[in-house]
Amino acid sequence: MYDLILKNGTLVNEGSIYESDVAIKGDRIEKISSSIDAEAKKIIDLDGKYILPGLIDDQVHFREPGLTHKGNIQSESRAGLAGGVTSYFEMPNVNPTTTNRKNLQAKFDLAATKSHANYSFYMGASNTNIDEIKQLDNTLACGLKVFMGASTGDMLVDNQDTLEAIFREAPVNIVTHCEDTPTIIENEKAIIAQYGEDIDATFHPRIRDAASCLKSSQLAYDLATKHGSNLHILHLTTADEMKLFTEGEITDKKITAEVCVHHLFFSEADYETRGNFIKCNPSVKSEQDRLALIDAVQKNKIDIIATDHAPHTLEEKQQPYLQAPSGLPLNQHSLLVLLDFYNKGIFTLEQIVQKTSHNIAERFQIKDRGYIREGSFADLAIVDLSANTLVTNENILYHCGWSPFMDYTFPAAVVHTIINGEIVFEDGVLKEQLPIGSRIEFNR
Repeated sequence: MYDLILKNGTLVNEGSIYESDVAIKGDRIEKISSSIDAEAKKIIDLDGKYILPGLIDDQVHFREPGLTHKGNIQSESRAGLAGGVTSYFEMPNVNPTTTNRKNLQAKFDLAATKSHANYSFYMGASNTNIDEIKQLDNTLACGLKVFMGASTGDMLVDNQDTLEAIFREAPVNIVTHCEDTPTIIENEKAIIAQYGEDIDATFHPRIRDAASCLKSSQLAYDLATKHGSNLHILHLTTADEMKLFTEGEITDKKITAEVCVHHLFFSEADYETRGNFIKCNPSVKSEQDRLALIDAVQKNKIDIIATDHAPHTLEEKQQPYLQAPSGLPLNQHSLLVLLDFYNKGIFTLEQIVQKTSHNIAERFQIKDRGYIREGSFADLAIVDLSANTLVTNENILYHCGWSPFMDYTFPAAVVHTIINGEIVFEDGVLKEQLPIGSRIEFNR
């Protein structure tokens, strides 16, 4: 007796697409076969719909603790489930910052009662916490986040000696936000001197320009090369940065690259209509840069696609450009964005799965997730490529209540999300009583 059988599905997994049934017992995938004729508590005929591994988003900001007017662990994990995101890694720039082991454990304790998706958290680096970093349990934190630009409070790491120590001593993958702050400050001063302070979001890619990104990414690359570090550079945005990376399988690399869905989807032309609603750091840049990112995904220079999900309230985003915070809510719609690219013939389904599930599992050594395999956890996203999804106020689940994709129609729909063997999203509706997700474990 199985708990759930998915009949007549089309699996997208490990570079192949094929028709198959999937049987689930408890929280695990028990059997994968062309035909499973057995008893089950529930049987769903998928009629050819596509079964993908649940997405693992390795870069989100859920704003808890301390910033919960923007979002929280419960609300944003719920939103992700509606988009097929079953696991996430959350960032340390909250209040208080996650820059010591005590605060890190406190976030795990919060998630154990509030998170509806599977979870892990980054420790954050600062100019002064190298001793905490050295003592970090590499089976607990997913990685170490280093803001080499564009952070607030004590999380900007700009001391060269500290950076050397971090890249030499970190016991886990180093993930970096790469923008050169002095360059950005000078750019902003020059633009304000010329145009005044009443400027709009069209100036954002000129202030946070390609040169500031490349300078910082090059520094991170050089430090990782010098010390033999495991480095993963987040949310890359420029054609110039793509020259740093090599094509090939992620298992053959110690320095890996990531792009986010909004940098693939939007270009600087969209500031005219979207304004602050696509203001983010690093900035959305030129169409040439956007096309270079797409090319790098196709050529396996970019290894992972994530969101940098970062909600702010509508009131905050409606402030004048210089006062409006940077960041977009994205995890409910990230898979739909990528399926839009599939519909246009730009990415294959196999590429999407590889860069949103398989490669994260490999890069961070995640245990029993990220693949559709017998014995692995049953984390699945089921999509209908013949349906449409219109983004409206009524179906947005982010705590902040808005989306940069408002009124856009995506040529696909997420119809089921299964996490740890349990159906949590079905036909556009979240389960009323959602389970609590599991802490992600690592093979380290």
